[in-house]
Amino acid sequence: MLAIKNLEAGYGKVKVLHGTKIDVPKDQVITLIGSTGAGKTTIMRAITGMLKPTGGEVTLGGEKIDGYDSHKIARLGLAHSPEGRRVFATMMSVTDKVLLGAFPRFTGSRPKGDIKNDLEKFREMFPRLQERRNQLAKTLSGGEQQMLAMARAVMLNPEIILLDEPSKGLVPILVEEVFKIISNLKSQGVTMLLVEQFAAALNGANYGYVLENGKLATHRPAAKLKDDLAVKAAYLGGAVAIQ
Repeated sequence: MLAIKNLEAGYGKVKVLHGTKIDVPKDQVITLIGSTGAGKTTIMRAITGMLKPTGGEVTLGGEKIDGYDSHKIARLGLAHSPEGRRVFATMMSVTDKVLLGAFPRFTGSRPKGDIKNDLEKFREMFPRLQERRNQLAKTLSGGEQQMLAMARAVMLNPEIILLDEPSKGLVPILVEEVFKIISNLKSQGVTMLLVEQFAAALNGANYGYVLENGKLATHRPAAKLKDDLAVKAAYLGGAVAIQ
């Protein structure tokens, strides 16, 4: 599905990624954990076209996408729920923001499908947003904005979703709600790459990678990785487990 090989990227003269390799097979949840500054968000930006890699390659469904613009990558079916939510402070309602995620489907650059039915599914999956569907997006709490960013990504009807630290900065009760949504997506067979700081996010994932200083420190099936004493010592805590 998604393959990252020997990926190198950075900002100006500062090199952040040093030959990173990650595989995300179809219908699986892959978790990437690492401390602040390890390069996790840089990987996500390099995958989605927000940052041009300086080496290596990224393929989606066998098509080489590194160097593509973000809008072209989205049309191929890769959705991104970014760190910091980025729901933008415009005069748009929650429902309008969610439908914005389906824009490539309205224009015909993605298979349209039944958008109305998908919107109903969104309302079931994100009941808190359903309650606030007519509010301006900028009036939502931080946790609600995180859910909105996820809902917007889901409305692309993507082949794969990238979730960049969805629990960051949230109170525990909202972290739990966000991970229930991720569990729901997993149960529907949605392919995901989940970036988090905490080893607890490995629970329920298929495979896990640990990133340190822009390089992979270790990787293995998530069930084994979460029991690694060194991983536990460095990253245990914080995130609620995927069920």
